[in-house]
Amino acid sequence: MKIRELSLEGAWEITPQLHGDPRGLFLEWYRSDRLAAAVGIPFRLAQANMSVSARDVVRGIHYADVPPGQAKYVTCVRGAVTDVIVDLRTGSPTFGQWEAVRLDDAERRAVFLAEGLGHGFCALTGDATLAYLCSTPYNPAAERAVHPLDPALGIAWPATVPLLSDRDAAAPSLAEQRSAGLLPDLATCRAHAAGRMVPNMPLPGGN
Repeated sequence: MKIRELSLEGAWEITPQLHGDPRGLFLEWYRSDRLAAAVGIPFRLAQANMSVSARDVVRGIHYADVPPGQAKYVTCVRGAVTDVIVDLRTGSPTFGQWEAVRLDDAERRAVFLAEGLGHGFCALTGDATLAYLCSTPYNPAAERAVHPLDPALGIAWPATVPLLSDRDAAAPSLAEQRSAGLLPDLATCRAHAAGRMVPNMPLPGGN
């Protein structure tokens, strides 16, 4: 298993080692010890979700208030998606920037994103199926969204006509959420993460 930090603080790509033979395939797609060793912060599993999406469906950009926030560990178990992580944390040097990772049922990669980062994806195939591990249970009062087609983000979704839910189509822009004071703050996110640090390991991205 290889764990690589992405360009946004708190975002990581996980590439598992695949063991295949004529019978099929085996892999470890999640290891709490290895993730904690790489990230420096243990991932507390509280809920597991699964979504199935038609081709060209775009879901996101979703995030949760910090604290408590909701860290996510995401992989694609069927089909393929372009997974997008967005830095929504005010005060971050990469605020408003995004990074995309292809998740599919061939390479079996996963992504981990810490609390305060936004998440979305575009289905590249029919019946694209994502499995999510979440650090906190779903709390509708703390759930937020930014419009995935916001020109200020400029996300290059690989869909000619993105298919959105009513909720996502009505989501505020990044500027509107910032003006309303509803975006996470980098310092708050770092302090929240520091309370869960693995002993003797530095906080990633911290000073």
